This record gives sequence, structure tokens and C-alpha cells, in this order.
Amino acid sequence: MRQLTVSFLIFLTLTGCNSKQEISDPELPNLILISVDDMGWSDLGCYGSEVRTPNIDKLAHQGMRFTQFHNTSKCFPSRACLLTGVYAQQSGYDRSFNQPLKNAVTLGEVLREAGYITLWSGKHHGLENPIYRGFDHYYGLKDGACNHFNPGEQRPGEGVPARKGKGGIKNKRAWCIDSLMYAPYTPEAADFYTTDYFTHYAVDWLEQYKEDKRPLFLYMAYTAPHDPLMAWPEDIAKYEGKYDEGYETVRQKRYARQLEMGLIDDTYQLSQPTYPHWESLSDEVRLKETKKMEVYAAMIDRLDQNIGRLLNTLEETGRRENTLIMLVSDNGASAEMVYIEDDYGEIGTMTLWSSLGGGWANVSNTPFRYFKNYSYEGGINTPLIANWRGKIEPGGISRFPGHFMDIMATYVDLTGAAYPAEFNGEEITSMQGVSLLPVLRGDKSPRQKPLFWEWREGQAVRDGDWKLVKHGLNQEWDLYHIAKDPTETTDLATEYPDKVKEMDQQFQQWKVDTASLTDQ
Repeated sequence: MRQLTVSFLIFLTLTGCNSKQEISDPELPNLILISVDDMGWSDLGCYGSEVRTPNIDKLAHQGMRFTQFHNTSKCFPSRACLLTGVYAQQSGYDRSFNQPLKNAVTLGEVLREAGYITLWSGKHHGLENPIYRGFDHYYGLKDGACNHFNPGEQRPGEGVPARKGKGGIKNKRAWCIDSLMYAPYTPEAADFYTTDYFTHYAVDWLEQYKEDKRPLFLYMAYTAPHDPLMAWPEDIAKYEGKYDEGYETVRQKRYARQLEMGLIDDTYQLSQPTYPHWESLSDEVRLKETKKMEVYAAMIDRLDQNIGRLLNTLEETGRRENTLIMLVSDNGASAEMVYIEDDYGEIGTMTLWSSLGGGWANVSNTPFRYFKNYSYEGGINTPLIANWRGKIEPGGISRFPGHFMDIMATYVDLTGAAYPAEFNGEEITSMQGVSLLPVLRGDKSPRQKPLFWEWREGQAVRDGDWKLVKHGLNQEWDLYHIAKDPTETTDLATEYPDKVKEMDQQFQQWKVDTASLTDQ
């Protein structure tokens, strides 16, 4: 029997066990971790959106929503943190994903050692095939973004799929099916769509392991709603005319819903908009902008449909009752724009790579400032939904300042899995996150250690009620009392210079302590 730790006793409390019961072989929960891509904080119905997300909303209302959970503001560093439980700077993934993860173990490696079936469907955004990093099965995009209808070459009778990159790189988006890698990957099925097929494989695995009594870990890593904006026509049709009112009206309605549902309170002042006045745009531009948001909404709608299918399969295979489900987005909505010269066709179709842009990204991140790539809350604050029947009280809203790194600590805590000091002959960085199990039980204790961010020009420190942040390496720091001003509207740097100095010193020491492996 494993040695019981204080953290493992938390698991026993959550599952209803006590020291007088038989605890030598407790039934470990199944773990489902769902990540979506470039989705803003307010894009789900349960976070204020008009997009139809009934399956995700049900998870939220029967579980817990977080208002201050965080990513890194960029896809691949966020996913590295989520996968390893350490800062991206400590695994070598703070600047590039074109190298193996270093001095780190993955969730698959840790949970497989604890007796879990380990499955991963969807995006990796890393160099290594996950099948060699602890996962029994892997299906999906090893790269960062691809055409949702056809990641590869033109198929007979179809147009040329829009592809990001230059020259031959356009065809080289790597795709893996277990140990086999394809670059390019041209699906044979005419009904191929990334969100649907990621779910197809996950559902097949759940059915395959239906009779297997081992606990199961599924990492469901969707690429939607990351650009290119592409969706099925029937999903787009649901949102026709929905966004004709423009940025300001949609944003104000989302903000009002957030307040009404109690997700936020009046400390969350709506930040200053960064989009132009809707009336100042030409009819042609407004038509294009509304179409983009219709497709973006349709992509999220399709995500929800597929998550519903996944939940139904969990029920049918008998795994739903003892399953902890968590859902996050890898960064805030993106204002990045991609232009490809030889694209053609309509927004939403396979032949055109279109991007959401800054106007709607500002709306998606309501009520926060800025977007993906920024260390302001619009870039780093993610929805987190946690659902575990009978273990998490329904309807909870947590203000705990969490981070993607906390997932590893939570799973280790929950399962009693061993987190190694050494693995495959490599020294492993200690876990940097904290367990969320006390939070899921309703504990409102504050986080004890500061959190840090650095991605390109964005830098930040969160320590207790204070946040130091800037965008631009030569810019001055902004200082916010984040507990009273969670949307970063009032800069207090000139009023509290000693606090700025103190937190700047914390940041500089963190940089020394977590120097990128690319610098070593």
C-alpha cells in the first residue's frame, strides 16, 4: 500500500472514506482534462456569452467555476505548464516548442505509473509524439494550428485548403496517430473536422476500455476556436444576424449577464474598449466582422456539442459517476491576424484562413483588458470549470488565483501518484503548482506563493492581492490592487513605489531561478 500523505487524506475526505474504512485500495477517480484554444473568458454561456453551450453550462452549474485561474497568454507555454506542472521556463518551452520537454515529467508519465490508462486526443504544440511521453494512445495535431477541414493537401473534387506558412512548410503540419506521424496529414473522410474527429477517437477509446477496471485519464485538447475560422454551415446558420449590433452592444450584454449571474461583482469594472465605434465602419467591413463572429460562435457551439457526446459516452460506459472533469482555455481570445495571399472563398470555409481580430477579441475577453500574448488579465485569465458528481458542491464560484501548473499538483494529490525527482536518467524540476483539492472542497484560504508570467513582451507578478504587470520590455511597470481592481483599471505604481520595487525584485529573482534551458 502506498504511504498515505496529508494530501492523499484530502482524497479520502472527498470520496467519503475515513481512517476506519478500508483504504488499502480506494477507487481512484477517472480524470478528464479538456483544453480549448484561444477562447476568451466570456465566450461560454456560463461565463456570460450568448453562444449556446448547454453541455458546458451544465458542467459549470453542477460544479465550480473559477474567476481567477490563469494560463501563460500563449498556446505552447500554457500547454507545457498544463502538461508538466512547472513553469515553461523550467521545461524549455518559454520561447519555442521545437525541442523535447526537459527536466519535466508529463501527466501521462505520472498517472501511468499510478495505474491509469492514459489517453490524449487533440493538439500538442510540441516536438515529441506524446506516445513516447507516457500516453497509451495519441491522436491529433502535433503542431500549433491547422486547417480544420483538411490539414493536408488538396483532395479530389475540392478546393485548395488554406494553409499557414510559406512554401513547403504549408504542407508540413505534423499529425500523429499513435506511433505513426504524418506530415502532411490529408484525411480521407469527407466529413473530417478537427473538433469532431478528436472526439471520435476519444469516444472509441472510452468504448474500447469499457470493461477495463483501471482508472482512466483523458486529455481532450481541442484546437477550436483558434483560427482559421472554419465551421459547418448548419452551425454558422444558428448565429446569422446575432452580431449585427456590433462590438459595444454584445460586450455590454455579456457584462450585464456576468453581473446578474453572480460570476462577478461591481469590483469588476468594465475595462476601456479597444475596438472602433461600430457606426464608424463601412457596411462592407461590418458585414465581414459579423460573419467572423458568427463562425467563431459556431466553432464554440460545435465544441459544446462534442463535449456533450463525450459526456454521454462516459455515462454509457459507466465511468461518469466517479470522474473529475476540468475545462480550461489555453489563453485569452486572440487579436492576431493571419493573411495568406492565395486564399480565396468565404469566411468559414476550407479555402480561406480568416482570424477573429482585435475588435471581437476584446468582446470575447469581457470584462478584461487586452488579449492573447499580453500578461494583462485578458491574455492570461482562463475559464476553469471543475465538475465531480457528489464531491464538488454545485454552483460554486471560486476566486482562488490558480494556474495551469496546479493541475499536476492536484492530480498527484488526488491519486497518491509518485512525482519523481528523477525520470529516465534526467533530474526533474519539483512541482511548482499547488493542489486545488482544498479549493474544490470549499476552502477559501489564500494562495501562499506568488505567480509569475513572461511571454515575449508581457511580464507580470501576482502576489496576494497585488499584481505587477507590463507589456514591452522597456516599459514601466503597472501596479494594481487586483483584489479590489480585478480588471486592472487603476494603476497605483506612482502611489506605491516601494511595492513596485519589492515585486520587481521578486520577478528578477524568479527569472534567475527559472532561467530558460535555452540559456544554459
